[in-house]
Parts: sequence; C-alpha cells; structure tokens
Amino acid sequence: MKNQNTERKEKFSSLKTWAKLLPFLRPYRGLMAVVIATMLVNAAVDICYPLLSGYVVDRFVTPRTTEGIAGFAVVYMLVVLLQMTCTIVFARSALKVEMYLGRDLKKTLFTHLQTLSFSYYNTTPVGVIMARVMSDTNRIGGVFAWSLVDIFWSLAYVLGCMGVMLFINWRLALLIIVVVPAIALATLYFQKRILNLNRKVRKINAEITRHYNEGISGAKTSKTLVIEDKNTAAFQEVTGRMKHTTIRAVMLNAIYVPIIGFLTALAVAFVITGGGSMVMWGNIGIGELTVFVNFALVIADPVQTLARTISNFIATQANIERVSALLELEPQIQDTPEVIEKYGTSFEPKRENWEELKGHITFDDITFQYPDGTENVLEHFTLDVPAGTTVAIVGETGAGKSTLVNLACRFFEPTGGRILIDGRDYRERSMLWLHSSIGYVLQTPHLFSGSVKENIRYGRLDATDEEVMAAAKMVNAHDFIMRMEKGYDSDVGEGGGQLSTGEKQLVSFARAVLADPRIFVLDEATASIDTKTEALIQEAISTMLTGRTSFLIAHRLSTIRKADLILVVRGGKIIEQGTHEELMALGGYYADLYNKQFETETAESVFSA
Repeated sequence: MKNQNTERKEKFSSLKTWAKLLPFLRPYRGLMAVVIATMLVNAAVDICYPLLSGYVVDRFVTPRTTEGIAGFAVVYMLVVLLQMTCTIVFARSALKVEMYLGRDLKKTLFTHLQTLSFSYYNTTPVGVIMARVMSDTNRIGGVFAWSLVDIFWSLAYVLGCMGVMLFINWRLALLIIVVVPAIALATLYFQKRILNLNRKVRKINAEITRHYNEGISGAKTSKTLVIEDKNTAAFQEVTGRMKHTTIRAVMLNAIYVPIIGFLTALAVAFVITGGGSMVMWGNIGIGELTVFVNFALVIADPVQTLARTISNFIATQANIERVSALLELEPQIQDTPEVIEKYGTSFEPKRENWEELKGHITFDDITFQYPDGTENVLEHFTLDVPAGTTVAIVGETGAGKSTLVNLACRFFEPTGGRILIDGRDYRERSMLWLHSSIGYVLQTPHLFSGSVKENIRYGRLDATDEEVMAAAKMVNAHDFIMRMEKGYDSDVGEGGGQLSTGEKQLVSFARAVLADPRIFVLDEATASIDTKTEALIQEAISTMLTGRTSFLIAHRLSTIRKADLILVVRGGKIIEQGTHEELMALGGYYADLYNKQFETETAESVFSA
C-alpha cells in the first residue's frame, strides 16, 4: 500500500504543479491584474528616465540653455507622481493577494485535515503538518504577491529597454542581446539543482518543527526522565543537516547570481566600448550615448532581479508540491457519492434526511487488518449488540482493546464482512450521522483553548447555560468548577493545561453527557481519576448509560462487573466472552486477571490504611 507520507514526484518545472494553485488565485484575478498593470506602468516609467536624461543633454546641456526647462520639470514631476501612485496601489494590492491567498490555503488545508482518517494522524508527526499548514502557505502567498510581480516588472523592463535600444541603434542593442542565450543556459543548468536542494530543506524544516513541538509539549517528561542531553543531540543532528543542505543551496545561488551579474556586466562593457567608438566617429550624438549608458547601467539590476526571482520561484515549487500532496490525500474512510447526496457531508449535513439512531449494533462476519498491519486482528467475528446493551472490553495494555470500538465508531472499516447499525450497513449512511450519536471519553482527554463552559458546550453547541451546568453536576464536576476563579468562565489553557488530569476528565464526561448520545464509548475513562472521585462518578455513569448502547474499555475490572457482556482480548484476539459471573465460573484468562487485580487492590488498601 502506498505510504500516505510519500511526497508526490512531479516532473521538474512541470506547469501542472503551478496550475494546482489556479483555483485559489481565481477569486483574486482582479487584484492580480491591478498588481501586474501597475508594475508594467512602473516598468514603462523606469524606461522613460534614461530617455529623459538623453533629452536633457540634447535640449539643455549641449546648447547651454534653460529655455523650456520649466515645462520639462512639470512633465518630469508628473512622471514621478504617476510612478508613486502606481507603487502605492501595487503595494496595497500585492499585500491583499498575499494575505488572502495564504488565508484561503490555510483554511482549505484545515478543512481537509478534518476529513482525513485516523491512520494519517497515527503516522504523520504534528510538526510536519504544522510546517505544511503554516510555513509552506506563507511562502506560496509571498511568492505570488511579490516575486511574480518582480518577474513581470523585470521582463517588461528588460524587453522594453531592448526594444527602445533596437529602435534607437540596433548595433549597440545587439551587444546586449547576445548575452541572453548564455543567461538562459545558466538558468536551465542551475534550476534543477536548486529545486532539489530546496525540497530537502523544506523536509528538514518540517523535522525541526516536529522537534520543537515535541520538546515543548513533552518538556515535563523530558525533565523527569533527565533526557535533555538526548533531545539536544537529536536536535543538533537535524539542525546540522539543515545547515549543510542550506549551505549547499546558498552556494549554488551564490554561483548562479554572480554568473548572471558577470554576463550582464559584460554586456554593459560592450555597450560602453561600442558606443564610445561611435561617438568618436560621429555616428551618434552625446545625448544618444547618454541614453545607452543609462540603459547599460540600470539594466543590470532587473536582469539580476529576474535571476534571483526565478530561483525563488523554482524553490517555491517544493512548497506547492507539499501543500498539493496534502490536499490530494484521500481519506481512507469516506462516504460514497450516493450517501453524500442523501445525507450531506460533515460540513454541509442534510439532517432532515437522518434516521433516528437507536443503537443496535451487529458485527457480521468481521475480518479486520489495520492499514499498516500485516496480519488480521479479527477473523470472521460475529457479535450482536442490542440497543441499550453495555459491552465491556478488557485485556492487558496493548492487547488491542480499542479495535472493536474503532470499527463500531467507523474510525476504521472492516476489511471483510459488515457492521450493521439498526439493521443497515453503516456504510449506507453518513459518518457524521453516526459520529453525532456517539459520546466518546478518552483516557487522556483533550480540551480546547477557551473556557470550561465552552468546552462542555462542544457536546451540543445550542445548549443553554443551565444545561451545561446540569451536565457538570451529573458527573460531579460542578464543585471544582465553582472553586475556580471565574467559575464556568475560567480559561482552561491550551489543551486544558490549567486543569489537572482528573479535572479534564470530568469536563470531558460533562461534554459527553451534554451531547445525549445513543452510543457511549468510555476508553479507560476513569483511569486518571482518584478512587474517591471514581466512586462518585460510577453512579453517574450507571444512570447515564441506562437505555444506551455503551462500550467500556477498562483496565480496572472492578468497574465493569455489571456489564451485560464482557469481551476478553489478548494478543489482538477475542479469547473469551460472557458476563462477569460466567467468565469467573469459566476460570480462564479473565478470572486470572480479576483475581490478580483484586489481590493487588486489597494489598494497596491494607498498606494505605
């Protein structure tokens, strides 16, 4: 299977890569037209300055007169005013293009990331994703707003200068035109090497972002494990590669740009030498020579600017490829067109067509293998879970307890067989229809930046303050919330960092309760809560789960004795199933686990007494 992280290999300098940005540029074609038009006017004005200098020499300097200089000064000031106005309009329009294009790319990427399957996040570091969403989109926006304009201005200026010089004296003009093929050959030679190196730079930059992300989010763990030196060594290794690769890219540019500058200077020397000879022989006048000297002196800058801008454009192709690869990544789990037509998408749901979900789940001859796995973790598994049934899934850490839940919630789909919700294959209905009816509480809860109230309200966005408070009271979260400085309006911090793990868990419980789902999933949800709080919340859970289909993934076996069905998982396989009493009577693996836990908990209670 093709790895989702593999970069798409595009043909070098392929126009198809750049064409992928056309849908994002199309809404701003008016602004782009204004930017290009103003820069073309500026290029025309810049071409006028040498001509005006030549006019001054012929009209005022050579005849030693000031007659008509006032009119010339007015014309000159109007030309300057025109260029100033165009520059202001250009700067405002280019800035808007940069900001709007970057915003649209970020928004599209963020929306697309919401649709990708769990397997993508399991295999892709957060730093890599952040590098694509932030730095790559910023680079693309800047290039199209500024570098593209530089190319238009440079080309217009160079071609305009050549046209004027050819019109005035084609012999002198040819002395400049003769170096153009050499410039083109140099550009073709260097561009592939520059692009390849910049691709490597962008990849390494994503690694650096990942190291920063892990270093900051895992700072407490690093300190407790005393692995700062290991983290520093790993960071120095990746930044060392960044340094080496960047220096190679800079060296290529350092060779490329001076070569272009040398060729340009050579053309300037040709013009000055040839033009000086023509003046000495009387073929051209001082004013005409002045025009050519001015053109020769100033044409070097746009040629070198063009070379640098092309290099920048070449480098940006790597950013476009990375962003395009992410946007073109298809989620492994997605609705069919027929389902979307009837039920809508996650962003535009057609709730009026949604049937009521009762919670009857049937695993019909299920075979399953994880996308990155090599063998089946379930084979021909069949289980009927009537609505309102509580199913507990137990086993040691890493045994594969979450597999069934992931399948039931359609985070993954079976590779064989089918899963029925209320008698219909759940692939015949939308994912949002199912996910909207699931309350999921994880062992490591995640809270969003904002207040406690806002985080609970994520369970149901139209809930009133009273309903939010009632949900918190139901799971015994109300008391600790009221002890906070601003109560329900208190900020939880990034990722809930202002709360303890147990407090975050209680907030996530309240959020699930507020959603009032037909299916509950508690993934070792009380593992992070102290014994006293767990006792308080168990009663609330019993009330909360009444009449709802629920899956309890549990490590503490004492919490699931009342479950209607217990599935025992070992090595990724279901080896036993039944009620607590049936499994204890069986005297198998479950009974051994339960007895060992009971002995451990009894010993702990004795020593803590």
